[in-house]
Amino acid sequence: MSTLQEIESAISRLSPDEMRQVREWLDQQIEDQWEMTPEFQARIERSEQQMAAGVRPRTRA
Repeated sequence: MSTLQEIESAISRLSPDEMRQVREWLDQQIEDQWEMTPEFQARIERSEQQMAAGVRPRTRA
């Protein structure tokens, strides 16, 4: 069994709250890997403004 399969198997046994915690941890890990360029920061700020205004709802890819 591969490491990925072991992780998937372990995650499938978690409670919904534990899965949410894992998702948040993964999101943070991924964000930490991204380079924070001025352009990327501007895109984040535009998106937050749009979400706050109700123009564009938050979605997960």
